[in-house]
Amino acid sequence: MRACIAFTLIFYCCAAAESDESARTKRRYLLYDCNPGEGFNLRRDVYIRMSNLVKNLRRENEEQDWVLVLPPWGRIRYHWQEREHEQSKIAWQHFFDIESLNYHIPVMEFEEYVEEIGEPKVEEIWYLQRPSDAFKDNKFVETVREEECNDPPVYESDDKGKIRGWFWGYHETYANKFKCVSVLGSAKILIKPLSGENTTAQSVFLDRGESVMHDIFGGKDYWDSRRSMVFSTQLKEEAARFRSKYLDSDDEKDNTHRPTDWRTPKIEPGTAKGGPYIGAHMRRKDFLYARKDAVPTIEMTAKKLKELMVKYEAKTIFVASDGTEEEKKELKRLVPEIVMYEPSEEMEKKLKKGGVAIVDQIICSHAKYFIGTKESTFSFRIQEEREIMGFERDVTFNRICGQGEEDDCEQPSRWKISWESDREIWQ
Repeated sequence: MRACIAFTLIFYCCAAAESDESARTKRRYLLYDCNPGEGFNLRRDVYIRMSNLVKNLRRENEEQDWVLVLPPWGRIRYHWQEREHEQSKIAWQHFFDIESLNYHIPVMEFEEYVEEIGEPKVEEIWYLQRPSDAFKDNKFVETVREEECNDPPVYESDDKGKIRGWFWGYHETYANKFKCVSVLGSAKILIKPLSGENTTAQSVFLDRGESVMHDIFGGKDYWDSRRSMVFSTQLKEEAARFRSKYLDSDDEKDNTHRPTDWRTPKIEPGTAKGGPYIGAHMRRKDFLYARKDAVPTIEMTAKKLKELMVKYEAKTIFVASDGTEEEKKELKRLVPEIVMYEPSEEMEKKLKKGGVAIVDQIICSHAKYFIGTKESTFSFRIQEEREIMGFERDVTFNRICGQGEEDDCEQPSRWKISWESDREIWQ
């Protein structure tokens, strides 16, 4: 009898092991990266595109357990003002709550991926590029096909035939296969090629992920992914500390408390009150020449902020800006009520440049009124946060008019949260 029980246990253990192994072999991994010149907030937008690509891959073929591998942060020297080799290999958990991301789709850090597959490699690299005949005859036709590379590849084979490249600073990482894939259209055009039509590779790395567009920008899948991007606890706590100390602001008084799980019932506009201060984002640097007409002078900015203080009965203004120290000092001279987040050297080292920028965004997003900069993804991300928290749109979608816009100062588009299924829209 005991022998039978022992045999039965062994049988079931082996069967379970085979089942686990079968499930594991079905798991497939999607990795991606962006053009090195893209900034932090645009990369967050590309994450939404890639996460919803994985969501649709899982919808189309439930037998394929697709997981999104999160590309480590770093090498954003222009926006973060980092020095060479500084701030590389930063895990997503430093900036975002990984559990919240997993409520939308399965994700994992790159180092987790390497540990799970057993070695630092990817099977295939798809280098995304614009088709050679894009917009032929002025027609937009969604396209996805393998073809010759438009530019010299940034990857090369070593003497063992392994394909080497940047791979976020993990120089031991390699790929088995490389090809250029021309794409024109939204991310969903990659579903069939990835599902088995063009590859059965267990891991596929999409470089230049920004090459594909959103399936439905502003749709439910977009907002589900965006809402899942909850900031890490340490960044939220640092922003809360600053708000409490310098702005007389906290989530209870401001009605900006957000539940741990973002998958909550609809939050109506007007629910959030906000802290008793004005939040402003003043983008400078490259905008001074790239978008000269849309950028106000320091004096114009000061005048507008003073007007807003009176209108909204605010005693303090919080300003986030990439301007020079001289520009910031001049603005503070003109408007003494301005405060800025200026972390200690120790705190900046702890949070890193990207974390400091996020703290700025969190503080701006909790103000009773926000005004930003035209076409800035930094401002746009703040507006999204406020839309998620339930602020009135009149106190969210605003910008300071530029030097050449006295007669025509168009305000930002109001992207409202969508609760309708994207799949219903497609049909």
